[in-house]
Amino acid sequence: MEILNQPPPLQDYDLFASDRALAEAVRREGAAWAADDLSAYGRRLGAAETLALGEAANAFPPTLKIVDRFGHRLDRVDFHPAWHGLMALQVGQGIHCSPWSDPKPGAQVHRAAGLYMSGQVEAGTSCPISMTFAAAPVLRQASDIAKAWLPRIFSRAYDRSHAPAERKAGALIGMAMTENQGGSDLRTNTTAAEPDGTGAWRITGAKWFMSAPMCDAFLVLAQGPRGLGCYFMPRWTRAGELNAIRLQRLKDKLGNRSNASAEVVFEGAEAFLVGEEGRGIPTIIEMAALTRLDNVVSSAGIQRAALAQAIHWSRYRTAFQKRLIDQPLMAAVLADMALEVEAATALAFRLARAFEEDVDEAEAALRRLVTPAAKFWICKRGPVLAAEALEVLGGSGYIEESGMPRIYRELPVHSIWEGSGNVMALDARRALEREPASLEALAAELASARGADRRLDTAIDATLDVVSQRTDEAGLRGLCRGIVLTFQGALLARHAPAGVADAFMASRLGQSDGRVFGDLPAGIDTRAILERAAPALAA
Repeated sequence: MEILNQPPPLQDYDLFASDRALAEAVRREGAAWAADDLSAYGRRLGAAETLALGEAANAFPPTLKIVDRFGHRLDRVDFHPAWHGLMALQVGQGIHCSPWSDPKPGAQVHRAAGLYMSGQVEAGTSCPISMTFAAAPVLRQASDIAKAWLPRIFSRAYDRSHAPAERKAGALIGMAMTENQGGSDLRTNTTAAEPDGTGAWRITGAKWFMSAPMCDAFLVLAQGPRGLGCYFMPRWTRAGELNAIRLQRLKDKLGNRSNASAEVVFEGAEAFLVGEEGRGIPTIIEMAALTRLDNVVSSAGIQRAALAQAIHWSRYRTAFQKRLIDQPLMAAVLADMALEVEAATALAFRLARAFEEDVDEAEAALRRLVTPAAKFWICKRGPVLAAEALEVLGGSGYIEESGMPRIYRELPVHSIWEGSGNVMALDARRALEREPASLEALAAELASARGADRRLDTAIDATLDVVSQRTDEAGLRGLCRGIVLTFQGALLARHAPAGVADAFMASRLGQSDGRVFGDLPAGIDTRAILERAAPALAA
């Protein structure tokens, strides 16, 4: 039987070079020097054999091995070889450490581009990669720990072995913060820390979520004699014994299924204080900011994957004697999604530049406001866009083999991980209240695009007015939405093709939250937008 009207697989292409918005953002935000490296990495990711690893890692999720056949504790998580192959690829690229191990201008942007593309193959690996990346600056607050562990973290060798870190070629860091009674309200944590007289602490209690429980060490929040502290807990003790980290079960999650998340009990586990006793949250706050940046970047990247699949399908699939992409209604839907992804990408990489080590205080203030707002809006938009992209494929998109259900399930976690939408909205207001310079920095950033478009000018005035008034709590989601859409509009006005910028202003600024993809104003050049967004040239 001849198979007709089906597209070839989207594979063996360069995820970097075929994504114009990404490539332009990387160059614009200071990492032009990395273009060749990212293109080589993009080709490796887009290869058929690498894409197959992502599929296999989800088809065979991790399993928990609590004890061996004799009853001895193992507390080990076992993974399919595909997972290890993907981890080796990303560690080899340095996505877990490169801005710290090889600092240079544009290092954060370079690293963010690797994360953005990696998640398009499989997003589960982003969790241990992001945790390790964000932990490094925290560990610098404890010189003895940093001296022993940062060289292991900076290694480009992925070592899957279940052994003490000093016997491994490289190390990864996980995290255990939230408890079942409090979730994001970390001050309600009851896990206890007591000094043992040897320079270490003993941690006793339970964590509802341990992120990446297969890692070599963890940052843990626990209540010490002087309050909540941050503690570094290696998987193995100084004596070379398995630490008293008792994995209870792995979470059966909606998405992110290739990655392990665990419930855990600490039975006097050995750990070491990082930062000041009783100041655990201030100690770890830098880590939270970095992982929130990663949520923005990763969500934008997965949205790009959804868009790429939808456009690819539409370029080959025909209905009613026309290719789908040539039908005005479908072209409007695809172009609208392309606008969403380009705007998310532009903001994600502008934000990554604000995390460079040499930025001034205005940039630092800007990122403290914009990071939670961007995480709120971009991560909220992800599942909506993925659902629309899935629908482009019709019934085929609802089938697991298409890969679209996996993309759809993956995106909601970005809104939840490291603070839900409401927590992000509250953090944005907190930044405004505690740091007036953040409003000044936002106004200066938006001012650079004034005069480019009257709709944008109107939106800038309205946004700054709302932000300066410190709106009441119930309106904070609208405040974040306004910040992000106006910021995105300013970026596109300055850097995107005129047709893309015009379409964004016409469809996003001043629109209600009830809009659906494809509801574009008349006169939009959908063909030009889609030619720019297409993932690869049609055969």
